[in-house]
Amino acid sequence: MGEIDKLIEEYKRLGYLKSKKVERAFRKVKRELFVPDELKDQAYIDTPLPIPGNVTISAPHMHVICLEELELKRGEKFLEVGAGSGIFLAYAYEIIKEKNKVFGIEINEETYKFALNNLERAGYADKVKLLLGDGSLGLPDEAPFDKILISAAAPDFPKPLINQLKIGGTILGIIGYYEQYLVKGIKKSEDKIEKKVVLPVVFLPLKGKYGW
Repeated sequence: MGEIDKLIEEYKRLGYLKSKKVERAFRKVKRELFVPDELKDQAYIDTPLPIPGNVTISAPHMHVICLEELELKRGEKFLEVGAGSGIFLAYAYEIIKEKNKVFGIEINEETYKFALNNLERAGYADKVKLLLGDGSLGLPDEAPFDKILISAAAPDFPKPLINQLKIGGTILGIIGYYEQYLVKGIKKSEDKIEKKVVLPVVFLPLKGKYGW
């Protein structure tokens, strides 16, 4: 049994991995292409790993949990804030399966360049769009989005991101500083977000105007 098979078996046992589409995406995207070359042999260890820019790529189980909670569907428009290594954009594309629908923003230039290179070598550079900038401001020119993921810890869901989410859309993010929780929000109306705590987590703080 390969490393990825062992992870999948474990994630199913723990209840993290529930859907075929998430399993397919998890198998298709090669995690070893999104970690530094010197850490390739650790790509499928279930732990965060350091990447350029003094940040990390999340543990694989975290990606699976976020994919399941987002419930991405084919053809939806998706934005990731704090795209890091770029791997989640690749996962999202494997479910959404349409060009010009998957967007990411990364504030750290060193991390951004690393992610661009990863997406290029993994074959996603022409399928997803990664931008350098303050992700807490979102991408108003591309709004509205069906789903938004904030891959860093924020004080709350940034107002611009809520504004750029469709009614009925999902925003998933880490809220808190010393105590952090993965929180799922459903936009019920222009001024109402219904929130649900998914689980406690540990993430790096979100930078930018609506970060820390």
